[in-house]
Amino acid sequence: MPQTFDIAIVGATGTLGETLVQVLEERDFPVGNLHLLASIESAGASVAFRGKNVRVREVEQFDFAQVRLVFFAAGPAVSRSFTERARKAGCTVIDLAAAPEVPCVVPEANAERLAALAAPVHIASPSSSAVALALLLAPLRGQLELQHVNVTACLAISALGREAVSELARQTAELLNVRPLEPRFFDRQVAFNLLPQVGKPEADGHLALERRFVGELRELLALPLLKVSISCIQVPVFFGDSFSISLRTTAPVDLAQVTAILESAPGVERVEDGDYPTPVGDAVGQDVVYVGRLRGGIDDPCEVNLWACVDNVRKGGALNAVQLAELLIKDLV
Repeated sequence: MPQTFDIAIVGATGTLGETLVQVLEERDFPVGNLHLLASIESAGASVAFRGKNVRVREVEQFDFAQVRLVFFAAGPAVSRSFTERARKAGCTVIDLAAAPEVPCVVPEANAERLAALAAPVHIASPSSSAVALALLLAPLRGQLELQHVNVTACLAISALGREAVSELARQTAELLNVRPLEPRFFDRQVAFNLLPQVGKPEADGHLALERRFVGELRELLALPLLKVSISCIQVPVFFGDSFSISLRTTAPVDLAQVTAILESAPGVERVEDGDYPTPVGDAVGQDVVYVGRLRGGIDDPCEVNLWACVDNVRKGGALNAVQLAELLIKDLV
């Protein structure tokens, strides 16, 4: 009989947690007992898994010694509160909140990091933006000497949770029905609008999310000195992040070579020239990063520009975490 693993998911009632459950089932992950955990406010709800409804329990009361693998999908505060308890119980921990001191891994980019980790393993599945960029840039780093990466990240509302999704839906309905708009979750109108920051900026004007992305991308590519610029924009899209990316290299770029590399890169789907991907029409519900509009600089032969889209909750979050688990359970047998 194949070996199975008892698993816990912390944050099981959130969008990311529910997608983790879905991906585990779709990929036939060898789950023994599945323990779904959340705050006391969400305890008692049920989530479907393999034809049954699994009841969600309160994380505060859970004994982590019952499981061997734990996914944390409930945000940084919850991870800080419970990851150490899980590790002391001997659990392998995959943290989707990505604490800065924890090794950050995307299987297609730096899976070799896993071999050097001692049990019980504690690793981070990085932000959706870092996952998408790592998938695109990891196969290129051997051919291009990257000098500067400049990214404009158009981020979906769903990264902020169900309350944000509900707020966008409510604002949209109010505006379409010509009713007065009263912002609640956001401090202003987000429907049919663009917000040039996601969260509160730090003293220097940068967002914590932007700073996290820079650190994660450098780590994933093993390029600690890489110059990275990013601006995160909140867009009125429910699911699916999009990125306008500009790369500068130390030598003129061979676009045909770049195209060939991306066409064969794992986890990447290149859209044919003359067409372009969108989050709603292409990326949502899919397991790859879509890339298109590949072109050189207008007047700089050392520049390459492209456009990419990813399902931020699925490929950028849940799927990456499950792929990490699939690699880690080989050492748990």
